[in-house]
Amino acid sequence: QVQVVESGGGLVQAGDSLRLSCVASGRTLSINDMSWYRQTPGNKRELVSTLTNGAATKYADSVKGRFTISRDNAKNSVYLQMNSLTPEDTAVYYCNAMIVGVSLSEYDTWGRGTQVTVSS
Repeated sequence: QVQVVESGGGLVQAGDSLRLSCVASGRTLSINDMSWYRQTPGNKRELVSTLTNGAATKYADSVKGRFTISRDNAKNSVYLQMNSLTPEDTAVYYCNAMIVGVSLSEYDTWGRGTQVTVSS
């Protein structure tokens, strides 16, 4: 069984920074895309950023220039550095990883989320 666990959320003020972390564990052979999503009450989960195994990145327009995604393949981890936070960034942030298990099957794996709250 594979899983991912997020950490690093919290309550900050507008203009502050936070760094989210996500680590994958279990019978993991490799990890393809690793992504961060976020969701607010009553809204659909939206993609914040993706980092492929080949190091290609994608960002939502609303976070470009403020958020940076990175990964450490040796640690099966992905990070999201969030700078210049605004109240509009308040959401539950979810980690997603496309994990290839030892059976060579790919698992679309989600964490339980970490709350980020930005006060004005």
